[in-house]
Amino acid sequence: MASLGELERAVMDLLWAGQEAATANTLRDLLARTTRPADGTAGHEGKELAVTTVLTVLSRLERKGLVERERGTRPHRYQSVSSREEHTAELMHEVLGSAPDRDAVLARFIGSVTDTEAETLRKLLGLS
Repeated sequence: MASLGELERAVMDLLWAGQEAATANTLRDLLARTTRPADGTAGHEGKELAVTTVLTVLSRLERKGLVERERGTRPHRYQSVSSREEHTAELMHEVLGSAPDRDAVLARFIGSVTDTEAETLRKLLGLS
């Protein structure tokens, strides 16, 4: 699974947060309203994004299999193919699959979780 650029991530965040499919114009307007990220890096606020730029990003995301386009309407509406949680789980599986020592990676990961996360893992595994 390909990594996401800053604008791709911002579009996906909007699609994951939304309840319905959105047009490129709607996404452009929402992106224009986003605020500066907490880390102080430049956000999208103040940038005039062209709708063609958003359409290019959506096209890339569609090629990556992350969004689908409703072709029966004009303008086209886009929605995420999977939830943020499903996407994150897929990324985790991809990373684990590329590790030469999967057990070591899992052990290191589990050793770094908080007590609350460890309890959640125990519940999900039926150990508590």
